[in-house]
Amino acid sequence: MGARRGGGWIRAAAALCTALIAAAGCTGEPRPPDPTPTDPDTAAAFALLEAFSDRMIGEGAPAVLIDVRYGGKSWTHAAGVRSLETREPATASDPVRVGGITESFVAVSVLKLVAEGKLGLDDPVSRYLPEFGSVLHPPGPVSVRQLLTHESGLPDFTDPLLASGSWEQVTVRKVSLEQQLTLAATVPWEPRLARIFNYSRTNYAALALIVERLRGQDIAQALDTDIARPLGLAATRLGGPGLPGMVHGYVTVGGARLDATMPEWQAEAPSSGAVSTLPEVNRFYAALLTGELLPPDSVTAMKGGYLQYYGFALRRWNNTCNNRFYYGLPGDTDGYGTIVMTSEDGKTQLAMAVAYPPEPPTLGVNPLISELTDVSQDALNHLC
Repeated sequence: MGARRGGGWIRAAAALCTALIAAAGCTGEPRPPDPTPTDPDTAAAFALLEAFSDRMIGEGAPAVLIDVRYGGKSWTHAAGVRSLETREPATASDPVRVGGITESFVAVSVLKLVAEGKLGLDDPVSRYLPEFGSVLHPPGPVSVRQLLTHESGLPDFTDPLLASGSWEQVTVRKVSLEQQLTLAATVPWEPRLARIFNYSRTNYAALALIVERLRGQDIAQALDTDIARPLGLAATRLGGPGLPGMVHGYVTVGGARLDATMPEWQAEAPSSGAVSTLPEVNRFYAALLTGELLPPDSVTAMKGGYLQYYGFALRRWNNTCNNRFYYGLPGDTDGYGTIVMTSEDGKTQLAMAVAYPPEPPTLGVNPLISELTDVSQDALNHLC
């Protein structure tokens, strides 16, 4: 399998040379490759990431992409290919499907409505979605806050969806937000799950419907208005066709390798359907945590309480550099695993995406996402 890997070190020398061409006689010849980091901890961080990438490629992953920002510098890495059919080499800024990271985008749109006084976190969902009770028949009131934190007990619509046919049949079905709620209604509620974390993609289907009703535009347009356009994220979108240069993901079904890059049922799913690039998701989380997108109290609410590891579509991990936290989300979906971690000041970041080795799709979480998470946290804690 073809592979490319490399690191991008931000240096002032190139800019200085450009500014002084006439006075200092710069030749205009290509700048020599950036040096390998000499700091042992920094070198160890990148060695960890490269070793993980090598192992993934060796195990059949089509591509591994990494984008790191630290101390005003950057380091990027790309290995593998965009497509197993074309064998075109992957680059670190290629678009990928980011899975559950989509939920952070949706949560920002929800919190913008809260900041504008149009939505209350502790209001019942039925205030904004009158059909919520008649369709889903919850055993008790469900609040907007409970949807955000996955503490509603709402059944996951993907269970009956993926059980309704073969992967090939399901993947070409378009499933609207309303249909996602209807599918969830076919699964009995388990009241004991309410008020404890129990992940369900249906929570974010309901939140996306609330945003649509209050904004008068579909969720893809709302995310573009609230996030992509203000931050200049040209490759970040929900729905629509695949982007040029996109890294393809694959699954194996019945012994055959199938392309899982743009399944119709996830094309506009607010729980997992977004496409972006690693530089853009890093830009998004830095902007979120430093207050570019939301007021400070909303950012604090998204982070969750001190004893919570999951707030409003934000998870946290220990930052041993300053005894604080990294914030972000993992994104696991058919064919892809993505992880993004950002320090509270937005200055230290790591985003990694792996096009998984083609394996049979599963209703559960691919165990490789835990490995992505562990190696990312370990690498970041070497960059103190």
